[in-house]
Amino acid sequence: MATNKPVEIDELFGDLDPGEGDQKWYVVHTKPRCEKKLAEFSKQYEVNYYLPLIDSIRVYKNRKVKFTKPMFPGYVFVKCDPAGRRQLTITGYVAYWLPVLDQMELVSDLQQIHSGRELGVEFLRAEFLEKGTKVEITKGPFAGLIGYVKDQKDIKEVILQVTLLRQAVSISTKADQLRVVN
Repeated sequence: MATNKPVEIDELFGDLDPGEGDQKWYVVHTKPRCEKKLAEFSKQYEVNYYLPLIDSIRVYKNRKVKFTKPMFPGYVFVKCDPAGRRQLTITGYVAYWLPVLDQMELVSDLQQIHSGRELGVEFLRAEFLEKGTKVEITKGPFAGLIGYVKDQKDIKEVILQVTLLRQAVSISTKADQLRVVN
């Protein structure tokens, strides 16, 4: 029986301020399931990072196990200079680096997520739905219908334009009843 201890890591090391001088924020796409390992190495090399985590519960036969997993699987937000970037690339956990065009926008988004986590807000992963996204209804009386997102009124409701017999009808459904179709 495996006795591996899960990696316990801080969500934030450093600060969520814009980079100064050579330091810039990057979005690091990690190799599969290496987010916490990269964060651990970042802390060792004193490279600022932010890895937002969400709580999850897995049920095994007769017991529940509570653990944390990345809010954005496969991604870690890192603020570093070119030397720090080289150090993290050498770890072998980095798949590639995504440059951030608008540093202030990213920092603002990360600050909002961080303050929500500190206040105890429960975050749930959801599909990012834009107008025109092709989706399939997965639950309810219209399960199986494929349509396009016409509008997004609020977080919980999406209006679809579904084509039936070459005629369009609008259906109001909850966002959790949809699956994005490629």
